[in-house]
Amino acid sequence: MTDEQLDRVVRAADPYRTEVIGRLDGAAQTLLEEIMSSAPAPSRRAMTRRLVTAAAAAAVLVAILGVAAVARRHQPAPPHQALPQAPSTTGAAPAAAGPRTYSAFVLQAAEENPRLLIDEPGWKATTVYGFAEKSGTIGFTKGTHKLEMNWYEAARYDDYYRDRSEVSAREKATVAGRPGSLVTYSEHDWAIMLEPSNGTFVELRTDGDWKRADFDRTVSHIVEADVPTWLDALPAEIVTPAEAGAAADKILADVPLPPGFDKSAVGRFGTNDPYQFGANVTGLVGCGWLDEWERAKKAGDFAAQKRASQAMSSSHKWKVLNDMNAEGDWPEAVWEIGDKMADGADPSHYRQSLGCR
Repeated sequence: MTDEQLDRVVRAADPYRTEVIGRLDGAAQTLLEEIMSSAPAPSRRAMTRRLVTAAAAAAVLVAILGVAAVARRHQPAPPHQALPQAPSTTGAAPAAAGPRTYSAFVLQAAEENPRLLIDEPGWKATTVYGFAEKSGTIGFTKGTHKLEMNWYEAARYDDYYRDRSEVSAREKATVAGRPGSLVTYSEHDWAIMLEPSNGTFVELRTDGDWKRADFDRTVSHIVEADVPTWLDALPAEIVTPAEAGAAADKILADVPLPPGFDKSAVGRFGTNDPYQFGANVTGLVGCGWLDEWERAKKAGDFAAQKRASQAMSSSHKWKVLNDMNAEGDWPEAVWEIGDKMADGADPSHYRQSLGCR
């Protein structure tokens, strides 16, 4: 893989980018210490596997898969309507595990952001990240069909609208009673942008082998949920800030840590599914080793440079990346950077790919 190819792969998977390349982009923040992190940018294209979100709060994390590690992976919310029960689409935590509790901070974040769910049997929320600075993503899966709902701050609506207008002629569309417009990417791929409301706008995007009739039917079953219902629909496996420390300990058990590594930083990633969280944590470690390599280079400390290169090269053995590899391409991006460092390449070029500040 050439430097240019790696860059392209990494950019396509980065949910925190402010530019557009790939299915999803985004800018994250340290915001809701209890709820997700990431937001897309002006042009997106469905990717084949799930990616992860950025490793640094306001930084650009290059997650290579589905859209939160290289893999893959919007509008206002009118007065929300309480639903008598969680839609059949949800992936709420098993009763045996007991109800998941959320801080007031998280509840407020959910209150202020769109809460759309697919109230149709078989759909399950499988990807979650965001809620930072009025941006976030929730992805639903049913068989081979996937549907992402991405929301962004209303100030970005005009840019997105112009960008999507280059895709195809627009059709009027309505989702959960909200007006919007639909564009066609292909005979199996559509996106709907809803008009801004309450400071945000929502964009829905298909992924998989859809037929227009199936898409229209699914859209007709999208509802706006109340806060408890929406939060209960999040995947049971999500990692919240309260669980981040313990989850990070497991990930870092066999990962060499760079000098001065601050594990407490993992709490700023918000709430993420395991893949997203794993990418965030390993991205943070990778950035630390790149920082150490650059420090050592300036100081003429060749031994420290070698240690940094060896640490990144050892990423091929990190359990978390091997566990993630079947789900997305983030691990391959990290390994590629480690290999290039081992070959003596200057890794500075890859800082943005890892979301380093």
